[in-house]
Amino acid sequence: MEIIKFPTVLSKFGMLSYFQDFADYFSEIKRIYYICGVKKGIRRGMHAHKELEQITFCPYGTIRFRLDDGLSKEEIILNEPNKGLYIGKGIWREMYWEEDNSVLVVAASMLYDENDYIRDYETFLSMVKSGYWVRK
Repeated sequence: MEIIKFPTVLSKFGMLSYFQDFADYFSEIKRIYYICGVKKGIRRGMHAHKELEQITFCPYGTIRFRLDDGLSKEEIILNEPNKGLYIGKGIWREMYWEEDNSVLVVAASMLYDENDYIRDYETFLSMVKSGYWVRK
């Protein structure tokens, strides 16, 4: 888990933020998707991934993340369009919409694969305890 500040260019016409070359995180982006039209108070996520890594950002609104690596927990709020969040493999995530119609954009290291999801928290904790992921 790591906060990323995207490079940003300010001008009298507004702000342009971008991300590129994320080799420090994963070699290539295989999929980009976004979630929108969600009402305030909705919780999404409730899963971890075996191998998938993500960079996510909120270009509009406010979304609160609860992240759990099986050893410690952290809350992060995304509410700036030039602030992103790297979520590595083996991180349990829950996202809470703090404002109606907030938009979540995700760049993923893999194509969708249902077999990569861990949707049961106790299974996730068992995998952490077994050493499935090496924690730094």
